[in-house]
Amino acid sequence: MIIKIAELEAVAVRPAQYPPDTMAEVAFAGRSNVGKSSLLNLLTGRKSLARVSGSPGKTRTINFYRINDAFRIVDLPGYGYAKVSKSVTENWGEMMEAYFQSRQGLKKVIQLVDIRHAPSKQDVQMYDYLKHYGLSGIVVATKADKVSRNEMQKCISLIRKTLDMAPEDVVIPVSALKRTGQEVLLEQMEKLLEA
Repeated sequence: MIIKIAELEAVAVRPAQYPPDTMAEVAFAGRSNVGKSSLLNLLTGRKSLARVSGSPGKTRTINFYRINDAFRIVDLPGYGYAKVSKSVTENWGEMMEAYFQSRQGLKKVIQLVDIRHAPSKQDVQMYDYLKHYGLSGIVVATKADKVSRNEMQKCISLIRKTLDMAPEDVVIPVSALKRTGQEVLLEQMEKLLEA
């Protein structure tokens, strides 16, 4: 798949603000500062489609991007940032629940984890949450340039084990810096959209 057109279609905090539920959607979720904005910019070939922030926890909205006028990429707010207040964290859960329950076109949520660390408690909760909704199965291990080739398989095994992934679930190492892994991810997305 080649992404030629990528435009921000809607910024939402509640269902009334979502765009019409008329096309397939692939959503992206991950901890604050896991590199979600960098990944979305890499996938779309746009330098600043998703704003990369120096201070984590900035995305507090659900951002809908229209891709090739054929489907949407949905950028979910980052979770697990310590400096975010409890009320914001609770609000996040309600926001996600509303989105997961209401979108007919939602095909999958691709979860991002940092390849250098074992998935956090929040990462595990998120993956369980996605399993509950039947949306799990693809994990992107970001910052893949930060580990050696030898370490990579160990890191991927640890991610699979910690998240209790099924044998058919996929972990894709990606580096936005070195621009690697995005082709594999785009292929997976294409399969999802064709299914």
